[in-house]
Amino acid sequence: MTEDEFDAFYAAAFPRLTGQLYAFTGDHGEAQDVVQEAFVRAWDRRKSFLADNAPEAWIRTVAVRLAVSRWRRTRRWLELMRKHVPPESTPGPGPEHTALVAALRQLPHAQRLAIVLHHLCDLSVEQVASETGAPVGTVKARLSRGRAALARYLGPDEADEPVRKESGRVR
Repeated sequence: MTEDEFDAFYAAAFPRLTGQLYAFTGDHGEAQDVVQEAFVRAWDRRKSFLADNAPEAWIRTVAVRLAVSRWRRTRRWLELMRKHVPPESTPGPGPEHTALVAALRQLPHAQRLAIVLHHLCDLSVEQVASETGAPVGTVKARLSRGRAALARYLGPDEADEPVRKESGRVR
């Protein structure tokens, strides 16, 4: 079978085979996937394909076998998952975590990124600078300002007091 003959065969047979496999699998996307995979496997045999006298039956057989194989793999995976049952309930985030996330959301993007990379991902200031493309001094400033803002957002009754640097200037 030449490439043009194979293309014509594909165009004629693909919709029909997909419909048949859809009836078998009950999942249209799965049917398209296995029929497509069967055609890919047939492509390598296209030169001797007409000699079989039943190329559509061959592709249907391959597609059905692929669907069954996928079904078995899924079933095995589900059986494995049933053996390793997760705990009945997973505790949600605590109030401290929720407050931290809410406070981080209030920071400007650059400060939030610097804080997360440095304090939560344990990157050095130099690594944060390299990853963000900012100079080291800028990263240090973002960390300082971000920590100060977080202290205001997270500290009890400290939100009304101005943040002071070591020089005593009010920011």
